[in-house]
Amino acid sequence: MNEFTTPDFLKDAGQLLSADGFATSDVWYHGTASGLADAIRSGGLKGSGDAELMERQLKTLSTIGHESSDQKDPLFLTQSRELAYFWANQKAHTRSLYMQQEETPVVFAVSLPADLNSRVTTDVGGAALLMEPGNLYLLWLKELYQQNGQQLPELNPFKCDRMDYLNRLGLAYLDAEVAPQYLTLLLPQ
Repeated sequence: MNEFTTPDFLKDAGQLLSADGFATSDVWYHGTASGLADAIRSGGLKGSGDAELMERQLKTLSTIGHESSDQKDPLFLTQSRELAYFWANQKAHTRSLYMQQEETPVVFAVSLPADLNSRVTTDVGGAALLMEPGNLYLLWLKELYQQNGQQLPELNPFKCDRMDYLNRLGLAYLDAEVAPQYLTLLLPQ
């Protein structure tokens, strides 16, 4: 099932994963595509921040009568470099298709000040992942759990605790922008 291999410098599930899920700290991670790295390093992280991709997607959708929306997505985070790398791969793949240029996955460490850190919340939107048969992230996550001697429990999106989305699935968000001084692009040592 492994569609990609996480670079060693981003592997951290072995340290974070226990029977209770993924541990959290005051450091979060955001995975994205290389084409956005310079803009993020200079302007910070913003929810719905990939304006170029959004414009192209809305242009495509307008051909079938879809009307645009001013809805702004929050900033998606996770407590694991390894999980962020999964999402970075997804973003790089999407941008490569839409922008017709080769993009690679990149991960930013997000070291938030206390006032912003207290606003990070569990992403219960992950219920949609649980309801999707054969969801790629969940299949990959089950393998990651197994590789680290743990088992991802079956989660019922109608009955599970909302913290399971954070602790078990590594899904969090922040409904605020993050200034560049709190971000570090992770590179191999």
